[in-house]
Amino acid sequence: MLGLPRISRSLLAQRLTRLERVGLLERRAGPEYHLTDSGQALRPVIDALGHWGYRFAAAELRAEHLDAGLLMWFLRRRLRTGNLPAQRTVVRFQFRPRSRPPAFWLIIQGPDADLCITDPGLDINLYVDAELRAMADVFLGRLSLRTALDDGRVELDGPAPLRRAFPSWIGLSPFANGPPPGSAPPAPK
Repeated sequence: MLGLPRISRSLLAQRLTRLERVGLLERRAGPEYHLTDSGQALRPVIDALGHWGYRFAAAELRAEHLDAGLLMWFLRRRLRTGNLPAQRTVVRFQFRPRSRPPAFWLIIQGPDADLCITDPGLDINLYVDAELRAMADVFLGRLSLRTALDDGRVELDGPAPLRRAFPSWIGLSPFANGPPPGSAPPAPK
């Protein structure tokens, strides 16, 4: 089950209970939920809505739509886990213009990563200072991370091996490989 950032526990519990009651989710050992066959059958519909949203709703991403916390949640979910360092690595993100909260910490340990919005009190291995729009455009596949690094919209500070490896950790939106936002639909055949 994918997480929902900033949803209250009571609202999340209500929604999970409802989805379980209508047969889309089932609870297994512990707190984990899994899609039922009926839930899996909805996957193409959800994917189609995501592709539509990327293509049309994200075409004009205005400043008021940029949310550093939501972006960090998406970035954490899309990390390329096979490329992450095995040893604990703490990455501090700060966005321009300043966001609320003012910083985010990714604590990477092998294939897992936790996102913190308060200082975890650990030594920081890599600092990322980025324009919020640039990092959103990187995630959406509109801007390459290499270009953003080259022109200073994203800056890295830390040991050279971590700076070199960082681009291999960052995944893209699952919809970034579709048609560009705002593009016309393909002509019928």
